Amino acid sequence: MTKPLAVYYEHPDWFLPLFAELDARNINYLKLDASRHSYDPGAIAADFSLFLNRMSASAYLRGNSQGIFFTHAYLAHLEGAGVRVLNGSRAFALEASKARQLQLLCSLGISFPKTRVVNCTGEILGATQQIGFPLLVKPNIGGRGAGIMRFDSIEQLKAAIETCTLQLGLDQIALVQELIPARNGQITRVETLGGKFLYAINILVTGENFNLCPAELCQIESVAENPGANTAGLKVESFTPPRPLIDSVEKIVAAAGIDVGGVEYIIDDRDGSAVFYDINALSNFVADAPRVIGFDPHIQLVDFLERQLGDH
Repeated sequence: MTKPLAVYYEHPDWFLPLFAELDARNINYLKLDASRHSYDPGAIAADFSLFLNRMSASAYLRGNSQGIFFTHAYLAHLEGAGVRVLNGSRAFALEASKARQLQLLCSLGISFPKTRVVNCTGEILGATQQIGFPLLVKPNIGGRGAGIMRFDSIEQLKAAIETCTLQLGLDQIALVQELIPARNGQITRVETLGGKFLYAINILVTGENFNLCPAELCQIESVAENPGANTAGLKVESFTPPRPLIDSVEKIVAAAGIDVGGVEYIIDDRDGSAVFYDINALSNFVADAPRVIGFDPHIQLVDFLERQLGDH
């Protein structure tokens, strides 16, 4: 291999374990900071043997919103130049749009929460007639649960609109979405690699904290090890979903063009059905993974990257 692997990232800490594993194997790679980058649109030569996109839609929370819009154009350029891109433009378009995620789920015949997509606060009140209460208002460009608000009544929603505490987000598009009553108060996050199931975790939530980023649960405890553990209202445990749900997840990531990423679903406590609600083309592995799930997924990720490099 004469050209390096490129790892395109933005968060300063999330990918340190990946870099450590690449260093341990003496793999030739470059770190590309998505918050400070440029490219020549006239260049047609491929500078990398393989390009791993790990750009996050939550970059705007760290003052790097320009990286989100830049990445759309950059990935299209790389793919046009013949670079093999993991989590390419199709995957990133979904990462940066919850509305597109729901369109994909709809096209696959996979259940998702009742939703209205709006582009101004004036449309939100009308949307409640189709959705009902309780409901969530979610920014279209999400990440780490930022901007998600729960409303239990029309009066509460009107007050948030009138006081401008309700924000639609970076692109001024939002989802007005039914609040699914989660069985046992938990959601399930399924991680995939190379289109196949890697592991899953149940995250038990209070309903008050919408930041379910597993990489930030730095003090989590396995429920099996410590049933009383609680960090920011969250408890995490390893879990293996039923095969039909794993099949649905693999179907989603295949259609999304996601090489490494995750999907989240809820078991609706009203009827026991699985409701899918989030697709993560940048899905961080759970913190302290060897203790929580029994292995380090970064090892499998780098194994996968080496296979991709060998096939190039």
